[in-house]
This record gives sequence, structure tokens and C-alpha cells, in this order.
Amino acid sequence: MHLFRDVVLLITHSEDFFTIDRVAQALLKRGAFPFRLDTDKFPQEVQLKAYLGEFDSNHTLKYGDYSISSQQVQAVWMRRIWHPQLSENLAPHFRAACVRESLATLEGFWDSLREARWVDNLQQIKVADNKLYQLRLAQEAGLAIPQTLVTNFPEEARELFYKVKGKMVAKLLTPLSYSMESSSFFLYTSAVKEQDLFEAESLCYCPMVFQEQIPKQRELRVVYVNGNLFVGALDAFHYENSTVDWRHAPSDACVWEYHELPDEIATRIKMYMLRLRLTFGAFDFIQKPSGEYVFLELNPTGEWGMLERDLDLPISEAIAEALLSKC
Repeated sequence: MHLFRDVVLLITHSEDFFTIDRVAQALLKRGAFPFRLDTDKFPQEVQLKAYLGEFDSNHTLKYGDYSISSQQVQAVWMRRIWHPQLSENLAPHFRAACVRESLATLEGFWDSLREARWVDNLQQIKVADNKLYQLRLAQEAGLAIPQTLVTNFPEEARELFYKVKGKMVAKLLTPLSYSMESSSFFLYTSAVKEQDLFEAESLCYCPMVFQEQIPKQRELRVVYVNGNLFVGALDAFHYENSTVDWRHAPSDACVWEYHELPDEIATRIKMYMLRLRLTFGAFDFIQKPSGEYVFLELNPTGEWGMLERDLDLPISEAIAEALLSKC
């Protein structure tokens, strides 16, 4: 069993590739030891021990041939946390209990890493994930936002639809997918048609987000890492006829291009991130045909692999630098 010093823990899952590998490589180049933890492999393939005694305590994690203790971990990259992959033979009620206890055990392990440098702190990520809070902060930072309604009241949704002359989209407040590839479990941002309003009574089961549909020249993914901005743009002309959400467009329609933000927008994004006290964030913006930039949302653990893959933007290097920073 190998035992390392000065470890950087990479929290992810077993289906995560490219981004996790690029960050691990960047850390190795800097003399650090990346330790990948696939959270979906706990507890069946990952062993964890937490001991608290009268005079001492220790937390140890073992995955394959490798083992680390909390004291060795200097930094943590909070990439993804997934539910455990458990045997299908478990009874449903027992499976639910096992998942609950496994996640609670991981929570305790995260607490043992409180002295490490996190990119980013779990509590700050949770706060930043609130989409209504994001929109309020964006307004306060001077960023334009769409007209937005979150409701379980059908009549309010209909009223906004007619107010914006039928140019309205719907989405959820919380993400259902965490991978770089498309997933059938993800509810993409969708255009609302008038006939959809006849089924609006179903909102009593699940409130939704409704926004005015902003006319697009470009759609931007803006990645912030510790004060640095990395920007990729998609020409909306290539995919907007098939979908209003680029993540649901055919891959050959998503051609990422370099884009430079105006200084004023870049400054407001940096102010926004300072307010959230986050080191990393992935923003979605629309650039209108008029040139105006409109904030859509922030994902505190969002995807960026396509920008490094297609545009060779050094995002993994910036994340490695942030993890090893002493600030």
C-alpha cells in the first residue's frame, strides 16, 4: 500500500474523464500528488475510517492500492459528488438507507479536511447554487438579466408568456445531470409553446423557472478561475433552429470560438465572484444582436472541458495553480 505526502484530493466520480485527468496532470507537473476519489465507488470499492478518541483522532481513505489520511491532504478540488453505486440485489428500503449513511459518512470526511484549501468550499457552493440568489447578485453587480418568474401558479406562467409575446423558455432551478455529455435525465432549457400552457396545471407538482427568450447572436461559456477568465463562444445561428439550449444541439453544430469580453463585463464578473467568495465558476451568457451581454446563470462546478479541448484554453493549469496557492 502506497502512502503519499502533500496530497491534492480530487473529488469526482468514475465516469468523469478529460477534465479530471488534465487537472491531475497539471498537479503532477508541479510536484503535487493528485488522489482521485470516485464518490460513486464508496462504500463498495472505497474504504473510509474515521476514528475520534479522547486524545487523538484520524481519518483514513483507501482506494485500490493507495491510502491517504486527512493530515496529508493540502488541497481539495470539489469536482463532483455522486450517489453510491450499490448492488441491484439490495431491497429498495435498505438501498436508500445505505445511500443515506454513505453520504453522511463522506460528509464527516469532508469536515476532517477543513484545514485544506478547497476549490471550492462546499457551503459556499451550496449558497451559490441558488439561481434566484445568482440573479439578484448579477443585478447588483450591474449585469443584465432576463425577465424571470419562478412559480407553481399556472396563471402567472400564462401571464408572463403573453407579456413577452410568446418568447419564453422554461427550465428547472436545479440541475439533473453532471456530465459533459448529454443525458436523458437532464431537462434542458426548452421553448414554451402556447399549447404547453394547457398543461400548466402540472406546476402544482413542481415549480419551474420561466424566462423571456433573449435574442442571440452568440452564447458564451465564461470560466472564472481565481481572477482569470476563459471564454468560449458559440454562434447561435448554427444550432438555434434545432434547440434553444446548446447542450442539446448536435455536436457538429457546437463550434467553439475564441471571444474577448469587454473590460466592463469582465470587471463585473470578477466583482460577482468576489461577492460569492468562490475560486471557480462557469457562467452562461447570451450576447444579443445589439451586442449587449445578458447573464443567464452560474454553475459553481460547471463544465469547461470543451473549451480546453477545442480552444486549448489552459483552464486545468489555472485550477492546479489555484489549488496549490497559499493565499
